[in-house]
Amino acid sequence: MLDIAEDLRHWLAEGRDFAVATVVAVGGSAPRHPGAALAVDAAGTAIGSVSGGCVEGAVYDLCQQALRDGQPALERFGYSDDDAFAVGLTCGGVIDILVTPVHTSSPLREVLTSALTAAADGKAAALARIVCGPAELQGRALLVHPDVHPDAPYEGGFGAHPELDRTVAREARAFLDAGRTGTLEIGEQGSRCGAPLTVLVESSAPPPRMIVFGAIDFASALVRVGKFLGHRVTVCDARPVFATAARFPEADEIVVEWPHTYLERTEVDARTVLCVLTHDAKFDVPLLALALRLPVAYVGAMGSRRTHLDRNERLREVGVTERELARLRSPIGLDLGARTPEETALSIAAEIVATRRGGSGVSLTGAHTPIHHDVSRSQSPVRRVGAVA
Repeated sequence: MLDIAEDLRHWLAEGRDFAVATVVAVGGSAPRHPGAALAVDAAGTAIGSVSGGCVEGAVYDLCQQALRDGQPALERFGYSDDDAFAVGLTCGGVIDILVTPVHTSSPLREVLTSALTAAADGKAAALARIVCGPAELQGRALLVHPDVHPDAPYEGGFGAHPELDRTVAREARAFLDAGRTGTLEIGEQGSRCGAPLTVLVESSAPPPRMIVFGAIDFASALVRVGKFLGHRVTVCDARPVFATAARFPEADEIVVEWPHTYLERTEVDARTVLCVLTHDAKFDVPLLALALRLPVAYVGAMGSRRTHLDRNERLREVGVTERELARLRSPIGLDLGARTPEETALSIAAEIVATRRGGSGVSLTGAHTPIHHDVSRSQSPVRRVGAVA
């Protein structure tokens, strides 16, 4: 649901009744990930998508039904071997979808408004909703933020056993810390006790950072691709004549500073990607010596193979270990035969995606590897409270 936060926030502000269908779990080659949503208002207007087109019509009808009867519903859609054109996923996958009506009188509106506002504003929050369980609890929600007051650890609630709210809030905060969306199983009393419940936790987190070091023409193309992929992009260069807003109008931030000095003081996390395009040892060596010791998702450096070998020797001389060097993607990018800045940016972006998702980088034609590699994320494994992680 949080992927269409801006539109839904407007609907709430306008007082519209609507129903929202959210992907809860997926299996096989399903096209959308958990959390993807389709919403339909009372006038029949639709926004979002749950399947890329495979089952949109059927889900649209479910949303209209939920608006009429006011009842949430959990439905499964999958590929039909008997009739490939029946309602189902012809790509071979299976998706579970929760349909929730949100009327103006719904107690959900207040917590949903907070969740959608946080997501639309790029703030961190986790929305937990009961997917499967007693009918009177299905669809109920609570919201947690990363920095909470001990007297108010969450907003909303399920209206059941008080320990259920507290346990789900703790679990949702763990999902949020990992930037993950998925499901968990929990007893109705907040542990193994009581009837089992399935809870969907949707995490909204600020966009991941891409920091591009080196204000060169290749950087300009990479900034555009980085923005397209949903990153918050910073360009950093020590040379003020090159690091200008006129040259990088799509960058979120332009920093004129020695690269390693900036990296020392800026905030990075496990989703941050660092692209070193400076191609100059006086910038590269101190920067990479620091970058390769940080808990970031990706570190890549531009240069020829000769430059790569020379740079590695310089890094060893300043104490970078072989294990740290093994993290460096250099020469940066996948082998696409790229020549232009735009082609090179595509090559770099492709490697970033492959690294994040566990892809091989080989052509899918003739390959026998899965199309979707990040099984642990895309298939939303169920976490059972009380089980060993």
